[in-house]
Order: sequence, then C-alpha cells, then structure tokens
Amino acid sequence: MLTLVLVVILAALVFEFINGFHDTANSIATVVATKVLSPGWAVMLAAGMNLIGALTGTAVALTIANGLLNTSVVEVTPQVILCALLGGIVWNLITWWKGLPSSSSHALIGGLCGAGLAAAHNNWDALIWSQNLGNWAQNKGLLWKVFVPMITSPIAGFLLGIVVMCLLWAIIAGMARAGGVLRRLARPRWVNAFFGKAQIVSAAYMGFAHGHNDAQKTMGIIAMTLIGAEATGALDNLPSWLAFMHPDAHAGDGIAMWIVLTCAVVMAAGTASGGWKIIKTLGHKMVKLHPIHGFAAETSSATILTLAAHFGMPVSTTHSISTAIMGVGFAKNPKSLRIGVIERIIWAWILTIPAAGGCAYLILKVFELAGWN
Repeated sequence: MLTLVLVVILAALVFEFINGFHDTANSIATVVATKVLSPGWAVMLAAGMNLIGALTGTAVALTIANGLLNTSVVEVTPQVILCALLGGIVWNLITWWKGLPSSSSHALIGGLCGAGLAAAHNNWDALIWSQNLGNWAQNKGLLWKVFVPMITSPIAGFLLGIVVMCLLWAIIAGMARAGGVLRRLARPRWVNAFFGKAQIVSAAYMGFAHGHNDAQKTMGIIAMTLIGAEATGALDNLPSWLAFMHPDAHAGDGIAMWIVLTCAVVMAAGTASGGWKIIKTLGHKMVKLHPIHGFAAETSSATILTLAAHFGMPVSTTHSISTAIMGVGFAKNPKSLRIGVIERIIWAWILTIPAAGGCAYLILKVFELAGWN
C-alpha cells in the first residue's frame, strides 16, 4: 500500500511538471510575441517567478484537498487519486499535442470528479456541489470554487483587459495633449520602448500569479492522498526517514512545507522545459500584439489569478490570460480578433472537465475490472 501511495505522489508530480510546460505559454506568450524577450529568457523568467509564487499560499490547495469530494460518501483512496491524475494527464497531453490552451486546473478537477463518481458507483452525492459557509473564502463545493469562477474569471479577464488598455491609451492621449516633454514621450517610439521594459515586470507578475494559483492544486492532491492513506493505516509503519509523510507531522490544518517546496520546484522545472505550440497559439494566432498590449493583458490576467488564489478558487490561468488577450485585442480593434482560433479555445474549455472526468472514470472502471480496487 505504501508503494501505491508513493506512485500516486510521483504521478501528482508528473502532473505538476506537465502543468508547468503546458502552461508556460500562459506566463510568457505575450512577452515572446512582442519580442521583448527571447523564448529562452522568457522561460527562465517564468520558471523563477513560478517558483516564488508557489511558495506564497495554500488556500487553493486546501480547496482541492477537502472542498470538492464528499469523503462521507466516497473513500478517497490512492487508487481514486491516481485515476484522477491519469485522467487529467491524458487530457492535458491531448490538448498540448493539438496546441490548444486548455485548462490544467479544470483537467485535474474533472479527473477528481470522474474518479470520485466512479468510486462511489455513480452516486452524485460524492461530489460537494455547494456549501455556503458565510463568505467566498470559506465556501466549499463545485459551485462556489469551480463553476462560478469558471464563468466569471474569463469575463473578468476580458473586461479588465479592455479597461486597462483604454486607461493606458487615455494616459498617453493626455500626455500628448500636455505638450513639451510629455508630448514627446507619448510618441509611438517612446511608448514602445517604455512598455518593452514594463512588460518584463508584467510577465514576472504573470509568472508569479501562475505559480501562486496553479502549483497549489497538486499540493492539494498530495495532501489528500496522505490523508486518505493515513485513514486506511497505510502510513502506520513508515520507516523513520519517511516520517515526514504523516499528514499531521508539520502542517496542522494546512499543507506541509515539504509538499509546498516539492511542488514549487517541480512546476518551475516543468515551466523551464517550455510549451512552444501553445505559445504560438496564444502569442501569435489570436491577435497581433505590441508591448503595450502585452503589458495590459498580463497585468489584467495576473490580477484575476491573484485575487482568485486569495479566495481559494482554483481558476484557470489559461482562461484568464486568453480572455485578457481577447479583451486587449477587442479594445484595439474588434475586427482584429481571429474568431476561428477563439472558437477552438472555447470548445477546449467546454470539453475539459467532462473529457478529463470521463477519462478518469473509465480508467478506474478498467482497474476495477482488472481486480485492482
């Protein structure tokens, strides 16, 4: 049983690594598209900021660990979690191969729901739908933590992209009217030069926000695995060198520091490996970007992610940056958006949770037929 627990943790870290290279594009697509940084330097920046962001909070991890599956209805065994991870990994790899910026977050959530439902023999009460505990930070369930943010975060990203873009244009227009030095600084050459530097800051902010939100999801998976293993007695006879794996060894009611550090390093390593197909889709195919547009999109998206992480919402980095780019493109020129590419992305969003859930469900059923349960 201990071997299975270690296999699940390894699978979780594989998912974290894949999340890193799958979502690298979310952090650096715009800064590469605007030619502010080369792909190599952009990946290094994203990896470093992902690492820092992953070390700065655990609210999302706690949501994944205890806010989605009803443990009084379904026993969250290592087998269930392994199938959830495999479902998410399969869908992530399919969308990565096709160059679609789908959500690793929703792939993981879909995998959890599918595997949990299979383990509960199609009892839908295995899923926590809604628990209103008084405020956004405390509420539990798929409604508050997944479906509401899944709808509102893309809308917010789109609208904030428009607002930030219009605000920047208003500032530049005011400088042009002011005359003198300000008027010279409002010329396109100086504007591009300034935002070329500013976009490095916004890309770093985006990398931080990605690590702050996305890395926590695998932390929650590992914590859930250890809690389930502890309940079944799988950790009763751990050797002394593995004593740190007991869920209550260091964390209390939170996430153990070794889990936080491990996930942070693995995501940074995955990010450093790059995700060039999705970078091409996000950075070049949706709308042509200049440094000021990249700055507006990254700042908008990173703000959405940071706020969501504060409230423990595992929102999609992909959703927020994609819609922020769309918002910036819409503010620039509604006709500049490439609707065909956007339609493909939206379909990937719609399909991710049920597709990953279906994969996880089928994998668990196959394991049961093979006598492994």
